[in-house]
Amino acid sequence: MKITSVRVRKFNKEGSRMKGIASVVLDESFAVHDIRIIEGDNGLFIAMPSRKLANDKYRDIAHPINPEVRAMFEQAILEEYENTEDSEEDNE
Repeated sequence: MKITSVRVRKFNKEGSRMKGIASVVLDESFAVHDIRIIEGDNGLFIAMPSRKLANDKYRDIAHPINPEVRAMFEQAILEEYENTEDSEEDNE
């Protein structure tokens, strides 16, 4: 499996730890959208797409099965995040 495309949309909402949203394409044939980029206590990390359950807890919709694949996603997304310019609306 290879990540063939990463798109990042940065935003800076005051008081929010969420710094952006990413979409990843695998092998030019499968897309995963709404991967959140979060500012944690120890730096940036990614949170996979999830949905809220009836008991007010969240469950991932799609996620890596092993640490190596998670690291591959995180490295590709955070690298693209660093290379993406802030949107004009965030610089106001």
